[in-house]
Amino acid sequence: MQIEVQRKLFTVEEYHRMGETGILGPEDRVELIEGEIVKMSPIGIRHVGCVNAATKLLTIALGDRAVVSVQNPLQLSRITEPQPDIIVMKPRADFYRSRRQEAGDSLLVIEVSDTSLQYDRKIKVPLYARAEVPEVWIENLEENVLLVYAELVSGDYKTQQTLPRSANVSPQSFPDVVISVEQLLG
Repeated sequence: MQIEVQRKLFTVEEYHRMGETGILGPEDRVELIEGEIVKMSPIGIRHVGCVNAATKLLTIALGDRAVVSVQNPLQLSRITEPQPDIIVMKPRADFYRSRRQEAGDSLLVIEVSDTSLQYDRKIKVPLYARAEVPEVWIENLEENVLLVYAELVSGDYKTQQTLPRSANVSPQSFPDVVISVEQLLG
């Protein structure tokens, strides 16, 4: 016999109020996914290094053409606000001080995945696509490859590529920027 249980789903606004009132603290590594507060995986040493490397590479390569936002929330809908490892955002003079970063502001999202690959691929990538994030990269640290999701069509990514360490990659918004997958993966 299966028992139906109703869950209380939270909005982004309610989620933020929990942080403001201390229900959720800065030490809580959580994100809001489809109204549910989800615990994020711990960050390992290689993960930190990959985020640092990608941040430096993108910041230098893009300069003033974009804002590189590191481990900050990205509101995808009224009930979803993940915290990707890196978001390449459209440039703003105020660096998003006056309002939250939203999906429409993003040009590229990067997730670094050592223990969360299936979650990132099966849950987060479709959420990014539905919110019309133009491109997603997943640094798959287990297999040492870069997964690239691009060419958004009707809420789904038309192209999905697996790039080896020896390949180069360019964000679709910045085709002149060429980054070595080897440099991203370390």
